[in-house]
Amino acid sequence: MYVKVRTMDGSQSAVLTISKLTNVEAFRVMVEEKFQVEPDRQRLFYRGKQMENGHSLFDYNINVNDVIQLMIKAQPQGSNTKVMHPKKSVKETKVRSNSDKENVQSNSQTKDERTSAFYHIGDLVDAKDLYDGTWWEAKIVDITSNPEVKFVDAVEDGMLYHVVYERYEDEAPSAIRLKHIRPRAHTIFKLNELRPGMLALVNYNLENPEERGFWYDCEVKKVPNSKEKKKLVVTIFVGAEETPMEDCHIKFVNEIMKIEKNVKLTEREDIHLETQGSPVKRKNAPNCSHCKDLPQRRCKECGCYECGKKDSPDKQIMCDECDMAFHIYCLSPPLESIPDVEEWYCPHCKNDDSEIVKAGEKLKTSKKKAKMPSAKGTSRDWGKGFACAGRQKVCTIVPNDHCGPIPGVEVGMLWKFRMQVSEAGVHRPPVGGIHGRDNCGAYSIVLSGGYEDDEDFGDSFTYTGSGGRDLSGNKRTAEQSCDQLLTRMNRALALNCNVPLNEEGGEASEWKNGKPVRVVRNFKGHKHSKYAPEDGNRYDGIYKVVKYWKEKGKSGFSVWRYLLRRDDPTPAPWTKKGKERIAELGLCMQYPDGYLEAMQEKQGSGSDNEDSKKRKKNAYSKEKEENQIAGGPPKKKKKGSYTIEDDIMAAIEKDNQNAKMWNECLEFVDLGKSQFLSQVEDRFLCICCQEVVCKPVTTSCLHNVCYACLLRSFKAEVYFCPACRHELGNSYEMKVNTSLSKALLLLFPGYDAGR
Repeated sequence: MYVKVRTMDGSQSAVLTISKLTNVEAFRVMVEEKFQVEPDRQRLFYRGKQMENGHSLFDYNINVNDVIQLMIKAQPQGSNTKVMHPKKSVKETKVRSNSDKENVQSNSQTKDERTSAFYHIGDLVDAKDLYDGTWWEAKIVDITSNPEVKFVDAVEDGMLYHVVYERYEDEAPSAIRLKHIRPRAHTIFKLNELRPGMLALVNYNLENPEERGFWYDCEVKKVPNSKEKKKLVVTIFVGAEETPMEDCHIKFVNEIMKIEKNVKLTEREDIHLETQGSPVKRKNAPNCSHCKDLPQRRCKECGCYECGKKDSPDKQIMCDECDMAFHIYCLSPPLESIPDVEEWYCPHCKNDDSEIVKAGEKLKTSKKKAKMPSAKGTSRDWGKGFACAGRQKVCTIVPNDHCGPIPGVEVGMLWKFRMQVSEAGVHRPPVGGIHGRDNCGAYSIVLSGGYEDDEDFGDSFTYTGSGGRDLSGNKRTAEQSCDQLLTRMNRALALNCNVPLNEEGGEASEWKNGKPVRVVRNFKGHKHSKYAPEDGNRYDGIYKVVKYWKEKGKSGFSVWRYLLRRDDPTPAPWTKKGKERIAELGLCMQYPDGYLEAMQEKQGSGSDNEDSKKRKKNAYSKEKEENQIAGGPPKKKKKGSYTIEDDIMAAIEKDNQNAKMWNECLEFVDLGKSQFLSQVEDRFLCICCQEVVCKPVTTSCLHNVCYACLLRSFKAEVYFCPACRHELGNSYEMKVNTSLSKALLLLFPGYDAGR
């Protein structure tokens, strides 16, 4: 494996090939060869920890392509020489903003109830929350004039209405204008009364549509008929500026209410609205999703984190790190009173000085790591390869149990290592040949020529199940030593066949109706099959299980056999059309980040001649790879003729806010679809959830964040851009960039499922 070493100022960097059990002393010698810096002048930092002699790289959890920072000590010039220290990390200060309502000082305004032509003090109304656009049941407690309003019209009457929300009576009144207030909704629509284009008040949960949420204005788009299930499709209006969110399915169709309009006092039938309200109190999402706001139920989320009780709020103190509440008498040791300090941290969050690794101190080995053979020094050093490197990232576009193709993964894609296939989500186990669950089926398999009974015919192949081998002693493979059973992964693959599970096997007549299986062919199967790639791992599309049966294998033991047949509309990579398509998309071998750079560095150093000779002897080391590694003149790549579809290009052109990033992505179109999609995925990554932005909001500072992530940040009273900390303000309009959202959905179909 390899790591990068970079100086603090970024002026110098180098790639070093190491083993996980390389000790720090030996690593310093390697750094000295590259940077000409003596070991006693090196200060090495990894993830905030200073690396000290007496440890190995395994102790610091260093992995492939990680960056280790090098600080070079100044040459000693006398006793007054100062040593540079790394900057201390500054803990971000919590920002607790004021209320998100329009803040107006009431003491500077003149109270004048009679000037309001629409409401009296004490009227029951619906009031709008200005940062998310929800409507809440409230009561007017005061009416004052608004000196900022110079012109009065039907929307603005020049008054401020001070309301108290029924769910938050203990909070100070909020001052809002006429356009954000209206009479309390009290009429419930029947489903057959709704028509497309009508406006209504509905309950909807933005983050989880299947759960109860809050009340929003909406426009009805589609009303179900009597034959359909009760699915009502509407456009929700979110935020103070009523940003539309289309294609929202309403679950609570029996609670749709009519929107009331402001009526002047002279035209109202009743004098006051104190008695006019909802026939039943409107239901909102609970403050605590864990206990559903039940007062008798103990809950560590909304009550005391230690005992779970919700009593004695005057005896509770909040932690400034985790925001959990604690009774002062539940702490260990207990407190006599609320401490008079600006910041307070609970015992779970407070740093223990004895556990902090200071500069010059050795690491404190955890109990889990102390039991590992590598920590005891009894483990074998597996060398500098990728066998123990581990996975660097996890596919989050689809869940682990996703059946069928992966969005953005094209048939014919090639990866150098199995670990990359796992990271792409095509086949998640880095070693096992079958990925699945014995209660729902298999998702993917790898053909690697590991069983002598396998036969590959391209569009169909026979596959041998797993098990029946003794892999003790940390073996990757072994000879067949016992019979295979229809359990675990063998059972999972059998469930994909479109017949009832049978211990004797089965064959499906309608085999295309079976569950899809992603198939990856490994280069190791090339000696048994002409359809396997010459190098790396190739995704060959979707196959279906036609039949499975039990028979005696060449080893003399019973094995489970499976016949799989290709059922993918995309042409196979070994066909003429498939090769033309691969050339058109510009698909080529994909290497881990920094791999070619590390190999070039290794090839360039004279100390690794023996390793270079071994590498040249490998059957899968091709001329193309050797040219890239050796740093010689690379062969000209044939540019792919990939053309972006018209509907995708139209959506991209409409996204004016991200025009610069789209132009940067479009520069990679000539290199093929995979390179283009990779650039799009990197540039439109949400800083919060580290996934492709879903329902993206493009901020005023031109950063893209998921709507749900930004809303969650605002609910925590953090009104800054998560990417650059630019202040957005508590009344910021969270408008979904529909053009960007449409373009991403066209490029990554289904990536927003479940988000």
